[in-house]
Amino acid sequence: MSGTSEGPTPAADLIRPAVTDSNQQASRRTNGEVSDPLRSAFVSAPLAMAVVDREGLVVTANDALADLLGAGPGELEGRVAADLVDLASDARTWHAYRELLRGREARLRCTRRLKQPEGHSVWVQVTVSPLPEGTDGVLLAAADISARRELQARLRHLQMHDPVTRLANRTLFFERLSAALDVEAYEHGGTGRIGLCYLDLDGFKAVNDTLGHRVGDRLLAAVADRLTRCAGEAGYGRASAPLVARLGGDEFALLVEDSTGTEQLADLAESVLTALQAPFDLAGQRLSLSASIGVVERQAAGTTATGLMQAADTTLYWAKTDGKSRWTLFDPERNAHRMTRQALASTLRQAIDRGEFTLEYQPLVGMANGRLSGVEALVRWNHPQFGMLTPNRFIGLAEEDGAIVPLGRWVLATACRQARRWQLEHPDEPPIFVSVNVAVRQVWDSDLVEDVAEILAETGLEPHLLQLELTESAVMGSAGRPLQALQALSEMGVRIAIDDFGTGYSNLAYLSRLPVSVLKLDGSFVRGFQYEDSGAHPNPADEVIVEAMIELAHRLGLTVTAECVETSAQAGRLRRIGCDTGQGWLYSRPVSPDRISELLECPSDQAGQAGQVVGNA
Repeated sequence: MSGTSEGPTPAADLIRPAVTDSNQQASRRTNGEVSDPLRSAFVSAPLAMAVVDREGLVVTANDALADLLGAGPGELEGRVAADLVDLASDARTWHAYRELLRGREARLRCTRRLKQPEGHSVWVQVTVSPLPEGTDGVLLAAADISARRELQARLRHLQMHDPVTRLANRTLFFERLSAALDVEAYEHGGTGRIGLCYLDLDGFKAVNDTLGHRVGDRLLAAVADRLTRCAGEAGYGRASAPLVARLGGDEFALLVEDSTGTEQLADLAESVLTALQAPFDLAGQRLSLSASIGVVERQAAGTTATGLMQAADTTLYWAKTDGKSRWTLFDPERNAHRMTRQALASTLRQAIDRGEFTLEYQPLVGMANGRLSGVEALVRWNHPQFGMLTPNRFIGLAEEDGAIVPLGRWVLATACRQARRWQLEHPDEPPIFVSVNVAVRQVWDSDLVEDVAEILAETGLEPHLLQLELTESAVMGSAGRPLQALQALSEMGVRIAIDDFGTGYSNLAYLSRLPVSVLKLDGSFVRGFQYEDSGAHPNPADEVIVEAMIELAHRLGLTVTAECVETSAQAGRLRRIGCDTGQGWLYSRPVSPDRISELLECPSDQAGQAGQVVGNA
């Protein structure tokens, strides 16, 4: 026997003329050659195919492939197969194809867009697979999938576009946004920045509610046309125009890729506002509207789609609250303040339970004798992250979400308990009263009268040693339940004071009918008393106004406390015109309960000076 072995059949054998000798046919079938019926099927098959040898050259191609590529009969033989169907356009496909030619891969499949000699293109799905075992070469097949791709493109367009405005919808917008934020996209050029105008139509809901959704849809479509024109004008002379999208309802976005800075976004926002100012004529309806726009522009690197949209939404909210019909640029500092407010609001109620609040007390000093007659309780929040916070940082938040009710109850109970403790610790001194601020929401959302009665009974503090302060705007318009609560508290013996008097309604006729015993003059009046020690000239009008208010209060049987007393000259002037009590840094800053105890231990005729010492200690 011979030691030689029979190798694979050359791919060229697949295209040899048909052999009539039956012995030769049988021999070729034994050697792995393709029979004539199989060759006939290959030539006439509707699927475009070619036999490619191990060198990557076309051995033979059927008519379907020639027609698909716009070639004549026999023109494809000897051509490089990879060039015909663009297999070398990406590294992964090219590597897989070369491995398959070496016999190391089972199958390759990819999609390619091929340009025909006439100029139009076709989409094909290319499959490359080995020939039957024992046969040298591979089989390349190309199926025309242009119709399928066109249908897919139509379906994707419907899926990615809003049916009312025909703009990009939310899905396409975020797809483009994510691609724009891909840092690798900027390695080959571009500014590496991104900008967004996020707008909302002012008062659009009223259009839907009064004229119907059909008119509303027409208005949205008309707005979309104007936004598209603005985007086209903004993109003139640039690589691309901003993407205009409808994100839902009456919210739209203009995405600027490769933005050049805030000035470009500001110009775009201004052009949008101008474009929307002109009235809309819709089927006999002439409508006018405006928009509020949030503008964000920043580096793409380090920015996420979620972060960008949150910034844009926040800025849009600012534009709305600032008065609408305007654009507002994102301000990191303003946003940090908003985030702080949100952080405080979300933890405020828990902070009460955790005991994070504390009270400081500011002395109220008699103007005539300088004696400590009372203190005002001022709440502080010892926040674990932001440190010691004054009331202006959190009282407004507490009033908004109702946390002022439990917080106010805690302040009231703590202040009354401390006032009673001072009284017991200094039995030889006249007891001092404690003044506590009360928000009007405490009157509406809780039974303030019952709370006060229970706390006074629990602490043993006499009612006349408790003073409740309400702002002028809250007290002057009191009616119904608030007025009834004030009257009940007054009848109980609790003193009622109007805080910041002179800055609110100042309804003096109504004042005489309220159960009020104290007026606290707003500090703006006292600050106008600038005398010799400041080197400035006094304003006579301030003194005339203050003197008139003090005289009026005295005629109504009320006492007067002046806030923000900072100099001895101010105190002397207030004393001469009859003011009863002073409060301010001249006497003391807000201090701990222990410092108030030190004041109570001083002789009465030195209490005013002692207060000043305590305040500066």
